[in-house]
Amino acid sequence: MTTPAPPTDDWLDGECRRLLTFGRRIIHPAGGAAWLDDDGTPDLARPVHTWITCRTVHVFGIGALLGHEGAASIATAALHGLRTTLHDDEDGGWFTAVAGDGAPVGTVKSCYDHAFVMLAGSTAVAAGLPGADAFLSDATDVFAHRFWDEERGRVVDEWDRAWTAPAPYRGLNSTMHSLEAMLAVGDVTGDVVWHARAARLAGLVLELAPSYDGRLPEHFGPDWSVDLELNRDRPDDPFKPYGATVGHGLEWSRLLLHLEATLGEAAPAGLLDTSRLLFERAVADGWHADGAPGFVYTTDWEGRPVVRQRMHWVVAEAIAAAAALHRRTGEEAYAEQYAEWWAYARDHLVDRERGSWHHELDAANRPQASVWAGKPDLYHAVQATLLPRLPLAPSLASCLARPAAMPDGPGAPA
Repeated sequence: MTTPAPPTDDWLDGECRRLLTFGRRIIHPAGGAAWLDDDGTPDLARPVHTWITCRTVHVFGIGALLGHEGAASIATAALHGLRTTLHDDEDGGWFTAVAGDGAPVGTVKSCYDHAFVMLAGSTAVAAGLPGADAFLSDATDVFAHRFWDEERGRVVDEWDRAWTAPAPYRGLNSTMHSLEAMLAVGDVTGDVVWHARAARLAGLVLELAPSYDGRLPEHFGPDWSVDLELNRDRPDDPFKPYGATVGHGLEWSRLLLHLEATLGEAAPAGLLDTSRLLFERAVADGWHADGAPGFVYTTDWEGRPVVRQRMHWVVAEAIAAAAALHRRTGEEAYAEQYAEWWAYARDHLVDRERGSWHHELDAANRPQASVWAGKPDLYHAVQATLLPRLPLAPSLASCLARPAAMPDGPGAPA
């Protein structure tokens, strides 16, 4: 079979800007970012979510650094929503979501959300958005005091609204996005303690990956004991699915290489080997696993597909991970996989009629919405157009903020 040609730089740049244009109406009238439907129209019946608003600051902050028209104003408006609508002025920190009338939806304060608050703040600083420095200072202070467990070198997953008691659950998803945010925060602030914390978080994955043959457990008890059975009765949960999450193996594979590049000689041993293991297991278990192209969402602990839907973000992370491994190793096999997965994305996910990417496909690669309705997320797809063209460190926004570091690599990962 002939390997398809990888996308050119011009195509990647055009796709990045097409995605940003799709999100041009994303600001909610109540503040923050709205949930977008399949046409990019805000669904005002849904709450305003912190994670979506943070990702909006991030991607449109990146858009501002790229000089995309209107991106800076959208990023600034989303940041304002985080400073006002979504911020808990009484107890500190950020709500998970608020209704259209401004009332909090639920009472949980989550590490996942607060990691993205830090990522948003770091990108806002890199992009020079108004109020960004004070915002990031607040975000890092809350995270360090509430979610960082210095003794264990890990994160606490959830608190109640008033910070009186942590929930017993611990999770690898919030750990992963905390590491991502810590790398970004360390880059924009110059405070290396955040990079050191990221390295300690990575230690958990360095332990888990070989113990479970590259299939990462996602769920843990308060003592970090592994729970392999959580949500067996709800295997397609969008945030805490049962089994091994193929896309997270790919995402971790990439992030370990960013950590290695950031720390240089001070990096923990085994990051590249673990990155390879996670990547190879995710591809072996997830890609073309049931007779049709695409990555299944989850597998059981023997590698059998559980949820067969194809999520757009998994392909985006596969693209970025293959690019990172090719950049790190120079091995041609990764470049071939990168090109193959971009061809799949263009054939099945890129929605040329209505914009953005289809967020979910069924096992026959037809659009559906059993897990994800609409198109609320630009983050994974936008990053897939940029990460292959940039070095592994510093993190994305910090790299783009440097005048000499705009995208310049070939369409195939360099």
